[in-house]
This record gives sequence, structure tokens and C-alpha cells, in this order.
Amino acid sequence: MFSSQQKRKMPRKMVVIFGASNVLWMVFTVSQAFKMEIFPEHRVIAQIGDVISLTCRTTGCEPPSFSWRTQIDSPLNGKVKNEGNNSTLTMDPVSFNNEHAYVCTATCGSKKLEKGIQVEIYSFPKDPEIHLSSPLELGKPVTVTCMVPDVYPFDRLEVNLMKDNKLLKNKEFLEPMERKSLETKSLAVTFIPTNEDIGKALVCQAKLNIDEFDFEPKERETTKKLQVYISPKNTVISVSPSTKLQEGGSVTMTCSSEGLPAPQIFWSKKLDNGNVQLLSGNATLTLIAMRIEDSGIYVCEGVNQVGKDGKEVELIVQEKPFIVEISPGPQVIAQIGDSVVLTCGVTGCESPSFSWRTQIDSPLSGQVKTEGSKSMLTLSPVSFENEHSYLCTVTCGRKKLEKRISVDLYSFPRDPEIEMSGLLVSGNPVTVSCEVPNVYPSDRLEIELFKGESVIESKTFLEDMDRKSLETKSLDMTFIPTTEDTGKVLVCLAQLRVGEMEFEPKQRQSTQMLHVNVAPRDTTILVSPSSILEEGSSVNMTCSSNGLPAPKILWSRQLNNGDLQPLSENSTLTLTSTKMDDSGIYVCEGINQAGISRKEVELIIQGRENNKDYFSPELLVLYCASSLIIPAIGMIIYFARRANMKGSYSLVEAQKSKV
Repeated sequence: MFSSQQKRKMPRKMVVIFGASNVLWMVFTVSQAFKMEIFPEHRVIAQIGDVISLTCRTTGCEPPSFSWRTQIDSPLNGKVKNEGNNSTLTMDPVSFNNEHAYVCTATCGSKKLEKGIQVEIYSFPKDPEIHLSSPLELGKPVTVTCMVPDVYPFDRLEVNLMKDNKLLKNKEFLEPMERKSLETKSLAVTFIPTNEDIGKALVCQAKLNIDEFDFEPKERETTKKLQVYISPKNTVISVSPSTKLQEGGSVTMTCSSEGLPAPQIFWSKKLDNGNVQLLSGNATLTLIAMRIEDSGIYVCEGVNQVGKDGKEVELIVQEKPFIVEISPGPQVIAQIGDSVVLTCGVTGCESPSFSWRTQIDSPLSGQVKTEGSKSMLTLSPVSFENEHSYLCTVTCGRKKLEKRISVDLYSFPRDPEIEMSGLLVSGNPVTVSCEVPNVYPSDRLEIELFKGESVIESKTFLEDMDRKSLETKSLDMTFIPTTEDTGKVLVCLAQLRVGEMEFEPKQRQSTQMLHVNVAPRDTTILVSPSSILEEGSSVNMTCSSNGLPAPKILWSRQLNNGDLQPLSENSTLTLTSTKMDDSGIYVCEGINQAGISRKEVELIIQGRENNKDYFSPELLVLYCASSLIIPAIGMIIYFARRANMKGSYSLVEAQKSKV
């Protein structure tokens, strides 16, 4: 609204308008009755811990004033927010202190309105919990408890416990509530599990029967699948090969037990002090390299969640004689440059001592490492000085045993190498060399050379070896290749025959595919239409040559000094509008990597004969020129003669006189 001072400053017409509007507004205000509403209406229910808002709204008053209170004048336990015609009371979180009837008062001038709303609370926050007094064992009673936590009001709670669709027990909690509080209520049932219960489910249903309010959920449910157990029984042990063993031997014991779920197997051994030593959690227990102290009573137990069942077996380990073994065996063959480990092992002796030597008392040329019942002699890299017989001596107390192993050497490191003395040309002799590098012992080497599947040469090297050394040996052979050899394979096979000893490889081979070349031949030239031509004609000269691979064609012209001028690499050489200068000797060469074949042809270009029927532009030009030149020459001769008569000649004077 405008003040009186503002009105005085306005034009009169505007003052009249505003005055009229004020009257209309007052009439409208009086016509609007002062009313009040509250939301939600009458009653509302909220879960403890949630948030709830109550809203008071008025119409017909600008602006009203609001106030909130409980009907019993207890604290509001909420926050009030006023905005224009609305006032909101928010309770966050809802607790027992908010379970009241709330009154909202709105005042507009001398008028006052009140509205009330009842706030009810409940708590039903979680699904029920199913607890078992013990694992479900077949034939043994078990108590099932269904617990519903933090319920309010519990006197409205109903709990049903079912096994699948069959009701076991129902309970309502109608006892009076001494105070407002969250309560955990439960229902318990005892039953005896049977085989029929396997796979069934326990279902606990909880209902909060507050029918006068709508809220979710009013029902909660929990399901627990029944797992029925059977205590282990019928435990059985099998032993292989026997319960009586020799020292150093091995035994495998397997245990089985019945139950549900399938029992886990545990192996243990009874100690002399009466305690038990756990050995394994597997059904099979394997003991290797057994000793005297491994004798005793072994226990197998089948264990699951509801029980255990045990079985015992006694093992007796008898003393075994002292034994020495050397590996890889009595004889080992090694390639020069490799590493060889000779191992001397002992069984039947607690604290052995070892020594190594060569049979001829030469230096060992290796490193010895002893670990418990084993001693290793490492020769790395193996060389000619290691080709001996080695002895391992083992002392155990007063006993002494000795084992022998011989080390033989060889060298056969690479595949053979095939080389040709030159290009393979049909009809030309060629020497094939098959070379085997760094062989030892070379007197055990045999080389065979195959062409296709046929042996064409072989060689052995049986000459005495003056000294130990790496030798490169070869087989050489000369043969004359033919075109039939193309596509065949040369195979060089080298074999090193070193007794019966096992080593890899005992043979090596290399292959080479034969590609036989044929030098160019039967070179021919075809001239069309002829080698003798009239000037201005065209000629095609076509060259062909046989060979393998197919020869490349090269056309040249022989110069006066005997050199060749290259012209074309096409099989056909074409000359158009030939001239006299094109006459000469033309050379065709068939060329491949095996050779050259040459053929010549002489081309003769003749001048064209006179022909009355022949007419050409050149002749027309010549004719026209001559028709002008002849009269001019006549005139020159005429004036010359006149000049001679007068004693001089002047073309100018001659022209003047003519004029």
C-alpha cells in the first residue's frame, strides 16, 4: 500500500484508481472466510528412526501466526518452520517422545483456529532371524528359534514357524507392555530331523497387526534351507603294499568314512609321549624313504560338523642294507661344451662320507658338492680332459662301498652343409660337397649322399686318430645334372655311431632342392614380310629361344665398329617407315643364368622404283617449285645476255628499261 505522502505525489487519476482497488481488496478479504487445514489428517503412523512432517495451512488471512503444542503440553521434540500460509513441524528422527496428539493453532487478528493430529509410532525394521541350537543331526533333537528384533508395539506381533508349508508353531504376544521400548520377541520349536527333512526349508513369518494404518511392510519373512548332518561312521583304511616295510621303502595308506556331509579325512601318528602328531588332511597319505623311526601307530579320522570316527593301523619299518647308487648310470655320454652332473647317492646310512677320483688318478677337473645322502661331481664345460672313468667312494661307519661311472665324449653340434661348385647346368659336370663340422670321434662318422631316394655316394672315416681333436669331415662327388634332376632333392645324412650309448641326435641331415638350368638354344628369328624391303615399309622381326629358366630376349643392332647397340627386350622388334639407314645386321640374344644363344639377321632397305601411278605431296611441292623457278631462270639468262652485250649487268637497269 502507498503512504499518504506517496499518494500526494501521484496524479489525481492514479490516486482514484488506487483508492478504488483498496476498496475492492477489502471487500474481497471480508468475503474470504478464515479457514485452516492440517496434513496428514487426524492420524499418522511413523517408524521409529524415520522422518515425519506435519503441515498446517490457512486460507482467508494474510498473514496468519502459528503455534504448535502437544495435547498434554509435553515438549514438541521437532522443528517448526513457517512460510506464509504454511507451518511445518518436522520430527527427525521419530522416537517414543513423538507419540502424542499434536495441536496447531493459527491466529488471524482476533480470530483463532485449532486443528489436532494423532502421531502413532511403530518399529518393524528387520526380517526375522532363524537360529538352531546345534547342527541338524539325523535322529537328534534340535531347537529352532525364530527371533524378531526391535519390535514396537509387540502386543500387535504374530509369529508363525513353518517347515515348508506345514505350520510348526504360531504365537501372539498379547501380554501388556509395561513401558514403551523396542523388544526382541522369539518363538522356539524342538523337533527331530529325519531323512525326509533333507532339502526342506524352515520359514519364519512375522506380522505386525496394526490394521487401522497403512504402512509397509506389515509382514516380514525369513527362509533357511535345512542341512541335515550324519555323523561319520564305517571308517576304513587300506594299505599298499603292506604294513611291514623295508627301510627306504614307500607306503600309501587310503582312508574312507561315511557321513553327511562327506567327512574330511585327517591322518595323524601316535607319539611315544601319548600325544598325537597331525600329518595330513587328505584321504591318501604317502610316506616315502621310510626310516626305522617311522614305525608306529597311524590314526585316520573322518570328521564333519556333527562328529568324528577313527581307525588305527600299525606300520613296521625294518632295517635295510647300506646301498650306493650312481647316476645317470654306469656310463654317460656328453657333448663337448655341455655340463654333466654325476650324482652319488646313499640309502641305508645316516651320516655317509664321500670321495671322488678318476680311475687313473688324473685330476678331477670338476667341482664336488655334498648334501646329506648325495654327492654331486659337476663337469662344466666338458672337455677332452674329462673323458675318464670316475669312482665314487662312500664310507658309512666301518663299511665302504665304491661305484664306477665312465664319461665318454662326442661332438656333433651342427647339421651338414651342402655346397655346389657352380651353377647346375644340364650336361655340365658339377661337384657336390657335404661337410660335417667339429666332429668327435671322427672315426665313428658316416656320411651318405642321396639324390631322391637313391644313395649316390657314401663315406666312412675309419683312419686312426692320432690325438683327440675336433675334425671337419666332408664327402665330395661330381655328377652331370640333367633336366630330369629338376625337382629332386639332395640329402646329406651324417651319422655318428658311438656304441650303444643314448644321446641325441645320433644323426643329422641337410637337404637341397635341385634346380637344373638349361642354357639357351635353338634361337630363331622370323622376319615379316621379308628381310629385303623398300624404303618406307614396315617390318616385324620375332625372336624365340629355348632354355630353363625361359631365356630373356634382347634385340641389338651391330654397329660398324662391331659393338652392339641395345634396342629392345621384347620378343618382337618392329620398324615402321624404314629408311635406307635402317639397313644392317640385327642381333637377337636369348639369355639366362646358364648362358647366351645368339642369332643374326641382315635387313636390306632398297630405294623405291619410279611409278607413274605414284603421287605424293612431296612431288606436288617439287612440281610447283619447278614451275616458278624455270621462268625465273629464263629471265635471269635474258638479262644476263643483254648485260653482256652492253658490257655490264644490272638488274635495276634491266628493270628500268623494261618499264
